[in-house]
Amino acid sequence: MCGPFIRNYQYNVIKNQADSVLRAIRTVGDPKVLESVRLTAIAKVEELFPDVRDSRKTMLDSIANLKTAEDFHTYIQALEPYMLEFPRITEKQIQKLFPKNKKLKLPDLEQTDWRYVTYLSWTDISTNKMFLVYHNGEQFVGVEGRFTVTNKKSYCFACNRFEELVLFSAISKKKPAQSLPDYYKSVGNYICMHGHNCNKNITGLAPLEAFIGSVLG
Repeated sequence: MCGPFIRNYQYNVIKNQADSVLRAIRTVGDPKVLESVRLTAIAKVEELFPDVRDSRKTMLDSIANLKTAEDFHTYIQALEPYMLEFPRITEKQIQKLFPKNKKLKLPDLEQTDWRYVTYLSWTDISTNKMFLVYHNGEQFVGVEGRFTVTNKKSYCFACNRFEELVLFSAISKKKPAQSLPDYYKSVGNYICMHGHNCNKNITGLAPLEAFIGSVLG
C-alpha cells in the first residue's frame, strides 16, 4: 500500500478539478465539451504529480469517471488517507522562531488537523500582530508582522480567493549594501484573516513563498 503523498494545496487543486467535472456534467449538454473538461481535469491533476506512475496515478485519474455527487464524495474521501501532514511543530519550536516575543501567544496545536495545513497563521489582538509559520522543505521559518483589519472582502494574495482580509505588514530582513543603520523596509500584502479558510483554498505555493522570501531574504 502506498503511503501519503498528497499535500494540502494539491488536495485543494484536485477538489477544484473534481468539482469542475461535476459542474460540467450538470450543465453541459455537448459530449465533446464534457470530454474536454474531463481531460483538462486529468491533465491538471497529473501536473501536480509528474513522477507518479503506479497505482496512485490510476486512483487520481479516476477523476474522469465522476458522474454523480456521490461519486465526487467517494473520490475525495478515497484521497484523504494519502494526504501528507504538515510537519509537526512544537510550542518550543514556535517560540524559537520568534525569540523576541517573551509573551508569545501560541496557536492551538492540539486541535489542528495537520493534513489540511499548508502554513500556520494566527493573530494576537492584544499586540495587533500576526504570525505565520511555514516549512520550506528543510526547516520551519517564521514571519511576524502587524495586521490591519480591512473590514471588507477581497482576494487573498496566498490563496487568490474572495475572503475577509487583513493587511499583513512585516519588516524585511534584507538590507541593501552600505545601507544606513536605521534603514528598514516594510513588506505588506493582503491575506486571509482566518488561516483556516486560506488553507482550505490555497492551490499553489509560489505567492506564499515569494512573500516569505521578500521578508526573510
